[in-house]
Amino acid sequence: MNPLAAVAAAAVASAAPSTTTASDAPGLSINFFWVIVAAGSFLIFLNLIWRFGFDPIANILSERKARIEQGLSDAARARADRDGAVADRDRVMADARREAQALIAAAQKSAQELRDADIAATREELERLRVKATSDITAERDRALGDLRAQVADLALAAAGKVVGESMTDARQHRLVEEFLAGDDGSQGRPN
Repeated sequence: MNPLAAVAAAAVASAAPSTTTASDAPGLSINFFWVIVAAGSFLIFLNLIWRFGFDPIANILSERKARIEQGLSDAARARADRDGAVADRDRVMADARREAQALIAAAQKSAQELRDADIAATREELERLRVKATSDITAERDRALGDLRAQVADLALAAAGKVVGESMTDARQHRLVEEFLAGDDGSQGRPN
């Protein structure tokens, strides 16, 4: 029932003449008109408070509840994203460590191969230098022996020429020395 209709009905009922007077009523009397007016006023006031007080407060509270729920869902999503990012970071770090270890191993292998190649090249160079030095020493020794033989031959011929008293030509002297050295090859000493 509409509160305004109830108030109107109460007003009509109270407008009718009452059969009892205030002096006739014993003790406490209830005037239904004022009870209905007070109840109507209360209902009107309650309706106004509900529309202008409780509804806006309820709307504010529901909006706040929605914001809080949105914040909580955002926080849960952010937590899940953070956990996912941590897992991705750990995976990327593990991949980077594997790649770094592979690069280090490849660099060490390359360095070892380069070191081995350098050692082999150095050994080859040392062997080549040893062979060259040996051949140079042999050639120098042969040249020195040839020079020594020539000087010994010249000294021997000069000494023999003084002892024999005759002079020999250079060609004859060289031929005799060469025959002596070829037959004797310088390995036998002089007879005592």
